[in-house]
Amino acid sequence: MSYRELFASPSSLFMGNQQTFEKAEYVILGVPLDATSTYRSGARFAPHAIREASLNIEGYSFRTKVDIEDLNIHDLGDLHISGDVELTLGRLALVAQDLFEAKKVPVFIGGEHTITLGVTRSLGKNTALVSFDAHLDLRNEYLGLTTSHTTFMRRIKELVNPSKILEIGTRAVCREELDYAKKSGIEFLTAHQIREDGIAKTGETLDCILADCENIYLTIDLDVLDPAFAPAVQNPEPEGLDTSTLLDLLNAVCNQRIVGFDLVEVAPHYDRGVTAIQAAKTIFEALCCLERARKS
Repeated sequence: MSYRELFASPSSLFMGNQQTFEKAEYVILGVPLDATSTYRSGARFAPHAIREASLNIEGYSFRTKVDIEDLNIHDLGDLHISGDVELTLGRLALVAQDLFEAKKVPVFIGGEHTITLGVTRSLGKNTALVSFDAHLDLRNEYLGLTTSHTTFMRRIKELVNPSKILEIGTRAVCREELDYAKKSGIEFLTAHQIREDGIAKTGETLDCILADCENIYLTIDLDVLDPAFAPAVQNPEPEGLDTSTLLDLLNAVCNQRIVGFDLVEVAPHYDRGVTAIQAAKTIFEALCCLERARKS
């Protein structure tokens, strides 16, 4: 029995369309972990809400000229969550390893951002980590926890040490995080800088920073969007990106080097479905970008 069969159970299907696991190129896994939230909880409900939204929005991408319905996608269901965060992350690492070894492109729907720590434990040493997020998440500990949604990126740097870490959309940090980023060589582009430079120049900057990266894992915290566009996130921050900017930057980043991605931190009970729709659309666009790159 594989780890994906042992630690995941069926749920409502992403897009309502299911290819067999063997034929699928992209595999969806919900990870409803919501254990270390420090402001607004509820991310455990996001995989279901985002799947529901995916059934009710159109999937054709004008950016890529790709229709999401043409992709070979398999939805594994949701990871079995434990009350022990480390046990859950261990299970996630095993399932992620299954998917990478099967040559699939996994898409993990969180859940809190801590899940990225579990996934990255299964990545190769030549993989860079690109994060769209309002926060750097580089604290050493917060509220007595050293493994949480506020510290996971620092743990990734210490324990996994990707070939590069780049954070995009930053606008909420503390001095400790800035000092650690400088000391450890973690690069970031602020939301303010992105607005000043514009999409084209920012895209050129991303190309330059990521030029020598062999593989890239992508993580998208939906609080990278301004709360005007995505109010139902666990830690909203003003002065965020608008939806078009996020999708245009994803279009610039998502190419054949992407080995997988996650989308996290949606807390759907804080609005009437708008943020879940934004999340589903973001996943659609990222998948269409990947499909275009893989088929070109």
